[in-house]
Amino acid sequence: MVELYGQAWSRRGIAERAGSLSQFAGVRLMTLGDGLERGIRMLEFRTGTGLRFTVLVDRALDIADCDYRGMAIGWHSPTGFKHPALHEYEGEGGLAWLRSFSGLMMTCGLDHILFMYEEPAGHYVYGPRKTVSHSIHGRVSTIPARLTGYGERWEGDECILWCEGVVSQAAVFGEDLQLVRRIEAKVGSNEIRLSDRVVNHGFYRTPHMYCYHINVGHPVLAEGSRYLAPVKDVVWAAHAGADYRRQEVGYRRFPGPQTNFHEQVWQHELAADAGGKTPVALVNDELGIGFEVETRKDQFPCMFEWQNFQAGQYAFGIEPSSNHVLGHQAAHERGELIWLEHGEERAYDTVFRILTSGDEIAAAEKRITALARQPDADYPEPSGNHLPIGTRS
Repeated sequence: MVELYGQAWSRRGIAERAGSLSQFAGVRLMTLGDGLERGIRMLEFRTGTGLRFTVLVDRALDIADCDYRGMAIGWHSPTGFKHPALHEYEGEGGLAWLRSFSGLMMTCGLDHILFMYEEPAGHYVYGPRKTVSHSIHGRVSTIPARLTGYGERWEGDECILWCEGVVSQAAVFGEDLQLVRRIEAKVGSNEIRLSDRVVNHGFYRTPHMYCYHINVGHPVLAEGSRYLAPVKDVVWAAHAGADYRRQEVGYRRFPGPQTNFHEQVWQHELAADAGGKTPVALVNDELGIGFEVETRKDQFPCMFEWQNFQAGQYAFGIEPSSNHVLGHQAAHERGELIWLEHGEERAYDTVFRILTSGDEIAAAEKRITALARQPDADYPEPSGNHLPIGTRS
């Protein structure tokens, strides 16, 4: 049954009340027509509860807008949702990605995440190419997808909105990786389900790293908003040491917009439940609104927390990652870099959940704290203990 407007509806009951499901919910394809966004294909999802989000087909099927009953969830940066043809991947010493950085979620990968890095290119067996040059967070987020389908699927009296596509990151004498992405949302729900597969379509042994940059904005992020996570250990903080308290912003409760704020990043070691799932959330108790992200520990063993509280760019980031914040070279040296042979793949299954009331926030907090109680201190001393991820192949 579909839960809408305080009642449970059958498929027939919904059909009796409107000529089309689109009166209540649906997914439709459109094209943006102005400015930096001109020409981008976009899918708009509406679940009927007040949850609306958009998927940028021409930006790796990443999620751009997200709002609930008029309250923004996803972050919009000053860059806008720039058309990929305008993106300069190699620019600004590898930092040009920051000129296309906006939206609820940007995918990082497929062969590199984190800061710029040059790796030896011997695995591609091409003499003139000595190194592979990686810009920050990799290439995939500005590659258009081939849209393989979208629409509404009824399973009895339950209706699922969906889209699917393939994003190809490839070069001659280089990687040939494909991201196969499927996004689903049930009519009557406040959840977005993301199912990704990264496949080596080529025949060179190819490295793979993966991360989601999930960015929440105002009003979920506001003065007094809280980060909830089953933190077993605070592993690392980019600003630890003499500057740890300089900006007077800890890891768990947040200020309003600041002037001249420098980004802060933590890595936390998180606990998982009996099913291997790890939930985290950003909540605004005053408004009774929150955003929860649920990942799998075996797929994303690492989790970063990103704070960008600069006025005009005010955002909070949840970053599940395949690797530690130590980066590409360390992953290779520690035996933690994933290598994919032809046809091999890695899967990633993630849930985004809107918390729509104080009761739902309390229930989420109870679930999270049952796994591990996060430190009471705002500035816990980082341990530096990057636990071994295990043999990766």
